[in-house]
Amino acid sequence: MILEEIRRTGAVQVHALVARLGVSDMTIRRDLDVLAKRGLVEKVYGGATSAVGRSTHEPGFEAKSVRSLPQKEAISARAAGLIRPGTAIGISAGTTTWMFARFLEGVPDLTVVTNSIRVADVLRSGGRGDRTVVLTGGVRTPSDALVGPVAVQTLRSLHLDMVFLGVHGMAEGPGFTTPNINESETDRALVEAGRKLVVIADHTKWGVVGISTIAALEEADVLVTDDGLPVEAVQVLRERVGELIVAEAPEFAEAEA
Repeated sequence: MILEEIRRTGAVQVHALVARLGVSDMTIRRDLDVLAKRGLVEKVYGGATSAVGRSTHEPGFEAKSVRSLPQKEAISARAAGLIRPGTAIGISAGTTTWMFARFLEGVPDLTVVTNSIRVADVLRSGGRGDRTVVLTGGVRTPSDALVGPVAVQTLRSLHLDMVFLGVHGMAEGPGFTTPNINESETDRALVEAGRKLVVIADHTKWGVVGISTIAALEEADVLVTDDGLPVEAVQVLRERVGELIVAEAPEFAEAEA
């Protein structure tokens, strides 16, 4: 049943399975351990998602949204602190940027351009009069990004102070990558529209390579990640990106994953 649910929705959460099956939390976690050891699922914070590996594999938004939650929150808090009131920023699509959008409540007088339906929903929900949200048009992807010629044309006509980019993977050679070719073109247009590029990516993205490169490591003025990043990765990134910010995630995160 667990495998069927993951194949249908892309992810499961422990608390939901406990309620649905009427078993203990530990029973579900043991089942997920067995499935993970067989390579059938990938364990994440609070649940599991489908196993990944292909450079073109693109999990849906719901599947990705349950991964590395404490790390994404820590990264988002640090990244939000980089924004000055009264600026124009761009935010790409993704679950990390979606989390990041929640931390912008305390920043007044913002203009936000995004190709993410989810990010736009978060920013519009507050109903603030001092905030302008511009949602590009385009074709919707599995990660709820709007991509394609319409989105690219819109972004190429804009000039932003900062761009916050979420990525599928990052590696020494390919740089920052995505499994969706159409999304990479739109993300590159977003990067080009900004004077400063801030990449926000948790440690699990290191060594993951999607089919298409968005930007080289050197193009990132700032990379905000978490303290789960391997030592060798920290060394590479300190040499390649403009500034590396390492956020401290809660210590209990790994234990509960």
